[in-house]
Amino acid sequence: MARIAVVGSINMDLVTTVGRRPEAGETVTGDGFALVPGGKGSNQAIAARRAGAEVEFVGAVGGDVFADALRKVLREAGVGVSRLREVEGPSGIATIVVDRNGENTIIVVAGANGRMTELTAADLDTIAAADVLMCQLEIPIPTVLAAARQARAHGTTVVLNPSPVQELPDELWAEIDVAVVNEGEAARLASALTGVPHVITTRGGAGASYRGPDGVELSHRGIRVQVVDTTGAGDTFTGALAAHWHEGPDTALAWACTAGALATTKLGASASIPESAEVERVLAESGRDSRV
Repeated sequence: MARIAVVGSINMDLVTTVGRRPEAGETVTGDGFALVPGGKGSNQAIAARRAGAEVEFVGAVGGDVFADALRKVLREAGVGVSRLREVEGPSGIATIVVDRNGENTIIVVAGANGRMTELTAADLDTIAAADVLMCQLEIPIPTVLAAARQARAHGTTVVLNPSPVQELPDELWAEIDVAVVNEGEAARLASALTGVPHVITTRGGAGASYRGPDGVELSHRGIRVQVVDTTGAGDTFTGALAAHWHEGPDTALAWACTAGALATTKLGASASIPESAEVERVLAESGRDSRV
């Protein structure tokens, strides 16, 4: 079982479903509303845990009504929360609009995530003890860099999902072992990604591709599903990939593509992440080896 430390964000997602998303200046009538715990860091942590890894989460919530619910969703998923701190002000939130085709529009307000400006000694110990560190870009970049440097110093594999996409310092790219990007991010970050040993590019329903050292390339096709909501599918992909990275890129890619596709069949981010048994069943039906 892989040991994973996730240094990242946790949000409360305010999810509204509509027939179609409004144009600028337009008001439309929604079909439904739900509060769903999310955030890229939290989603990836839960996905890795459900894919079979042991996971510790390093992050922050605010002193508001959402904080207890955010802690609870991690705890109930089996993710360690001893490094989840409380800071002044509101927790992070995301306002999400999902249309009838399952496509979404998202506005993120960092809240407590933006105030996670340093790592404690206990945080650093958690990273050093892990097999894999997962990071994203919904917390301050200097914090991501500090986490990556600690991981590299202790032989911990660094997996970065550079989202929301932005320019990053060269010193951060130098610490990355595995980058997980979608096609748009791959195009924007093409130059920086050339120096990353392992690059995985997600391609929506078409699956994903892998580029490794010495020109090694792999691909895995997507599975056909009835899409309800694509929110969190990329995070599910990344978490499953990290949980199975120790088995090699081919197996990890198969797990990630399957878990990510299944995540689109339900509404919400963390609520849609499949359990390992469901992924194993689909992999077995497709003839893939799903052993952990």
